[in-house]
Amino acid sequence: MTIQFFSFDTPNGRKISVALEEMGLPYTVSPIDIGKDEQFKPAFLKISPNNKIPAIIDSDGPEGQPISVFESGAILIYLAEKTGKFLPAKGAARVSVLEWLMFQMAGFGPIPGQVHHFLGLANEDDKRYGVQRFMNETRRLYGVMDRRLAEQTYFAGEISIADFAILGWVWRHPRHQVDLADFPNVKRWYEMIMARPAVERGFAVALK
Repeated sequence: MTIQFFSFDTPNGRKISVALEEMGLPYTVSPIDIGKDEQFKPAFLKISPNNKIPAIIDSDGPEGQPISVFESGAILIYLAEKTGKFLPAKGAARVSVLEWLMFQMAGFGPIPGQVHHFLGLANEDDKRYGVQRFMNETRRLYGVMDRRLAEQTYFAGEISIADFAILGWVWRHPRHQVDLADFPNVKRWYEMIMARPAVERGFAVALK
C-alpha cells in the first residue's frame, strides 16, 4: 500500500518528502503545479479544502480505511503517529516536538513567505516597507532558532518532525537573503541534517 503525495517544489512540500523518506514509507508523487493554479481544480479541493499543497491520501489509514490529510503540520503528525517515528508517544519530549512544530507553522513559514512576496514586487515603494518589516522578523526567528540550537543538537532533543518542518524553510535561506554564517548554530544543524541520506533523497524527488 502506498501513500499518494500531492505537492509542488516548495518548503512545505519538501517537509513531507523528507519525512516520507526518513520514515521509509512507500509513496507516489502527484505534482500539483501551483504556477498553473492546479490547486484550484475540483478534484484537489476534495482532499485539500483550503486549496493548498501538500496533501496526502493514505489508502491504509486508521482501521485500514483510506484517509486524506491536508496541512503540512497535520500530515507530519499523522505520518509520525502512523510509523511511531520522530514524535515521542507521550510526556515532555512529545510536548517539545509539538512546540517547535507549531513554531514553524505559526511563524517560521508565514513570515519568510511574506519576505518572498514583497521581494517579488516591482514597485519599490510597495516593496520597501514590507521587506523591512518581514525581513527583520525573519532574522529574529533565525535568532530564536540559533539560541535553541546552541543548547540542543536538534530542536526537540532527538531528531523529529519539528526538524523536518523547519528544514523546509531554512532550505530557502538564500531567498530570504539570510547568510547562515550569521547564525552558526542553525548553519551547523542545517548542514548536518541535509547530509542525511534520507533527507538527500527527500530533496531529490521530483515535485514538479
